[in-house]
Amino acid sequence: MSGNEYRLGYRSDIEGLRAVAILLVVAVHAGVPWLGGGFVGVDVFFVLSGFLITGLLVQEITDTGRLRFAEFYVRRLRRLLPALIVMLLVVRALAALLLAPGEQGGQASAAAMAALWLSNVHFAFARLDYFAPGTETNLFLHTWSLGVEEQFYLIWPALLVWLLGRDAHRGMARLKVGMFIVLGVSLAACVVLTYTAPQLAFYMMPLRAWQFAAGALVWLYFRVPGQGLVVGPSQGRLSAPLRWAGWLGLAMVAAAGLAFDARMPYPGIYSLLPTVGAVCVIAAGSFDSAFGVSRLLSWRPLQAIGRISYSWYLWHWPILLLGHALKGSDSPLYRAAWVLLSLLLAVLSYRCIESPIRHQQRWLLHRRAAIWGALVLMVVTNVLCIRWYNQASERLHSPEQQRYARAHGDAPIIYGMGCDDWYHSDRVLTCMFGPTNATHTAVLLGDSIAGQWVPAVAKVFDKPGWRLLVLTKSSCPMVDEPFFYPRIGREYTECSTWRRRSLEQIASIKPDVVLLGTVSTDDFTQAQWIDGTTKVLESITASSGHIYVLRATPHLSFDGPDCLAQHSGRPAWLSFGRACSSSSTDEHADLVYQWLQQASRHFDNVKTVDMNDLVCPNGTCVAEQNGQIAFRDSQHMTSTFAASLGPALSDRLDLKGFSAGDRAASATLQTH
Repeated sequence: MSGNEYRLGYRSDIEGLRAVAILLVVAVHAGVPWLGGGFVGVDVFFVLSGFLITGLLVQEITDTGRLRFAEFYVRRLRRLLPALIVMLLVVRALAALLLAPGEQGGQASAAAMAALWLSNVHFAFARLDYFAPGTETNLFLHTWSLGVEEQFYLIWPALLVWLLGRDAHRGMARLKVGMFIVLGVSLAACVVLTYTAPQLAFYMMPLRAWQFAAGALVWLYFRVPGQGLVVGPSQGRLSAPLRWAGWLGLAMVAAAGLAFDARMPYPGIYSLLPTVGAVCVIAAGSFDSAFGVSRLLSWRPLQAIGRISYSWYLWHWPILLLGHALKGSDSPLYRAAWVLLSLLLAVLSYRCIESPIRHQQRWLLHRRAAIWGALVLMVVTNVLCIRWYNQASERLHSPEQQRYARAHGDAPIIYGMGCDDWYHSDRVLTCMFGPTNATHTAVLLGDSIAGQWVPAVAKVFDKPGWRLLVLTKSSCPMVDEPFFYPRIGREYTECSTWRRRSLEQIASIKPDVVLLGTVSTDDFTQAQWIDGTTKVLESITASSGHIYVLRATPHLSFDGPDCLAQHSGRPAWLSFGRACSSSSTDEHADLVYQWLQQASRHFDNVKTVDMNDLVCPNGTCVAEQNGQIAFRDSQHMTSTFAASLGPALSDRLDLKGFSAGDRAASATLQTH
């Protein structure tokens, strides 16, 4: 209101709950190992928004009989937009300095959409490319939730006005029914789409509307008539049960943070745990603000963190990613340093931007000018981000940057032949090298970690009397166990079907040699690795001559070509003399190889092969070896480098026992 702006009474427990939510989010993004479900902090924020915004709007409608839409939008823009725009522009400048031109295009596109509060739509409909970095490396990924919130603010006032009708007091019952309908329909759609279209379920506002409605229902059922929010002593018989509900709710939020991780279908039914938890905490604070869980959440350090929660949310994620790009290290010490830096920036943003601007009354005195000014600011920021995209594209055309760009595309020919259908189907698509009537057959089977060896394996078997069949499915481990694939947000059922059919096909072919490779994922336990690998080997050992299990290549802590491109374009004072290298030591990968060896010992014709001393000499993986780019991303070798390892691979396979067989022309490629 121009002269009397509506506010709800201060709730210290809500400020503390904000602190819990942001601490969970920052922890999971910083890689705290025992808080893999910290992303549920966003669910808590959605419930809080539904509670607070519904309270503000209904209070104004019931008191005045109408709602000043323009004033509401001005308050939201004043609260959220300035700090967002500053973050976007600062991060844009830093990214242009620190990131490789090839990385900047996707970043710029996301920033341009974030400036218009549409980044959630951008990420929901992002076209997945297996060999391109995922959205988890995007500096502006975290703005998806801000897009959801702003879209909620856009439609919620009109929905409330429509449900309340002309008589707001009589319309309260209709409003409650409406909120239950929104909750039920949205939740049902969210649960279904989590398994059928997980990106939509996660990022799109209508699929998250049930969490806002849950917060709204708390306000509708647990407010004191005539008051916005209750502050004061216990209220009657409800106090004791709600006090326990508050503790239970906080425990539910904490349990979700501790027990959940990215390897589960989310949001779906699992998101009920943190959502109901947040509902219980807020409801308990409405009737018991001085005791119970509210007293804990009112702890002064939590109050301080809660106040800067929005600014910290804005800064923590891009600082973590830019810090990693700057130093190339993912060590806990560096991550802690970047978190502290983001906290400092959050404090500065809160004190210099967010807090001063949110209390400026001239925004409300000149509402039309404020709205137009905000829209112009958003469009200008969007245009600046598009210009950033164009500048990065121009820089990509330099000869040096083109060399690194070509390295990204230096993948085995099988992907251009359409032999690897990733998660798009469970069809077995076979690539064949050599004559169809060859005396001997070799098979390369596995995921993309096996597929990267195609150039080397093709050299090994590019000789008379041999043909090579390649069967790969990216991200499909050669372990006979169910596999949840975070990249697609569901169980990778296509992998299980494809693996079974591929093994059946190999058994029918009766090959002389099978080479099997797979990534050292941490998605399986020791028992699953051993038993699942044993079952795979059992299905083909009787029908195959020799089986070789290839050890997975090490995983870099950076993208190889991008690291080289970053350093080539940076000022010397930002390079710190660091080469694009990382240690090949990985305790989990070592354990996985031991488990593969254990499974292989059950069969006389199975042998393990380790090439990592050549991939990463002396225990160090470097992006470039002897003028040759070795990795095309963070875990796959370039085809050129892999081909150079062909002679060494041939020596370690030791295939001298096979006769030359029929003479044939050099390998030709055919697709089946």
